[in-house]
Amino acid sequence: MLEIKSNRSMEFLTYFENLAPKYSKYRKRYKYFWRNIIKYCNYYIQDENSVIEIGCGNGDSLAEIKGKEKTGIDYSIRMIEEARKNHPDIEFHHMLAEEISLDKKYDVILLTGVMGYFDNVLDVLNSIKGICHSRTRIIISYYNHFWEPILRFGEICGFKKRSPRKNWLTKHDIENLLYMADFESFRTTRSLLIPVNIPIISYLFNRYIARLPLFNSMCVSKFINARPIFHQKENRREEYSTTVVIPARNESGNIEDAIKRLPKFGKHVEIIYVEGNSTDDTWDTIQRIQEKYKDTHDIKIAQQDGKGKGDAVRKGYSMATGDILMILDADLTVPPEDIPKFYEAITSGKGEFINGSRLVYPMEKEAMRSLNTVGNKFFSWLFSWLLEQPIKDTLCGTKVMFRNDYIRLQANRKFFGEFDPFGDYDLLFGAYKLNLKIIDLPIRYRERTYGDTNISRFRHGFLLLRMCWYAAGKIKFW
Repeated sequence: MLEIKSNRSMEFLTYFENLAPKYSKYRKRYKYFWRNIIKYCNYYIQDENSVIEIGCGNGDSLAEIKGKEKTGIDYSIRMIEEARKNHPDIEFHHMLAEEISLDKKYDVILLTGVMGYFDNVLDVLNSIKGICHSRTRIIISYYNHFWEPILRFGEICGFKKRSPRKNWLTKHDIENLLYMADFESFRTTRSLLIPVNIPIISYLFNRYIARLPLFNSMCVSKFINARPIFHQKENRREEYSTTVVIPARNESGNIEDAIKRLPKFGKHVEIIYVEGNSTDDTWDTIQRIQEKYKDTHDIKIAQQDGKGKGDAVRKGYSMATGDILMILDADLTVPPEDIPKFYEAITSGKGEFINGSRLVYPMEKEAMRSLNTVGNKFFSWLFSWLLEQPIKDTLCGTKVMFRNDYIRLQANRKFFGEFDPFGDYDLLFGAYKLNLKIIDLPIRYRERTYGDTNISRFRHGFLLLRMCWYAAGKIKFW
């Protein structure tokens, strides 16, 4: 038996040891509540991920979690014995969460419903650092203390099994403890207004009403997604190669300026022009510029097969060889001189998906029409609610991510479908599903010096609303 460090730890151990023989019955009684936690975790876990659950109990929940390799640890030896018996295909270990001694690194670490039981939460978070790599995701679930009196009343009435008093951890407390252990919280979610299954009523309340502002704050379950930042503090900045994809339609006058104004940065910069059904001489200009700068720049060119910027970006990304993928609109309203800032943001670990934001700094007089500005601000609010991270500008052309993440996004594209002609939503929604940290990078938005915009305010605005409505069903109301 492992050494127990305090009377409080002994109280919890006794509680779980006594619970072990009845655990399956207990879990069945609260199946609706636990199914919600499992559903949330599986939304972000990919089939190829390695997963470890801290406080796995008898392993029944872990058995329903997605993942290629799964491991569970628990400090109740009776729970671990039952888990090994019932789930021989999963690896289980008997150890304290404060003293994890495994030598493997995991893609996802689950702390589901156990934060209130730890004798020292900071010790646990410091312990799991040893099983994290730089892209590990930590998913923490805990219950809303707004429900504490209701749950205690349920225990008195016999509707809920009595449990020892837990740590009173607020969202701020958990985020603060994560930060002290060199982890960073980047997304918080609430769900489940009614934690028991009342036919039709629970479905309507939990799937729809619980997602709305105000009602959402009263939900029982809270989830925090976090990532390690201690790797970024080790000052081991690596140089990466970059591919800059430049979609171009009727942009003949900007093609050479993009080359001349784009700084050199990182290990290597590959430039891919993708021409899209132009009615001017854009394609001829691209071919001429490739020949002119072939000795000084690595330039590839292509003509897209379909229509729309999204199709052009996907064409360019399919040809890319760089470690990092970037988009630079050929209208040059996002200055090419700002592109190294995106490289710095992603290589320093500040974020894993860098989204340009045109709505911070004052714009040049004719850079964006007033109605477009209003529309962008509306979609900013809508996306921040949808993606549970602040997104100020959804349609800025410049978006940056690692190619390895894009390959994973591409493999999961069927989840949302290929419905986005612009490409911006496809990338933002995909980054959300991969549980990447999305950050805005403010840029100066310049007035066009050549050509006209390819955006139709009303036709494309209604199309964007339709895409948001569709995505809401995949992100919020699932």
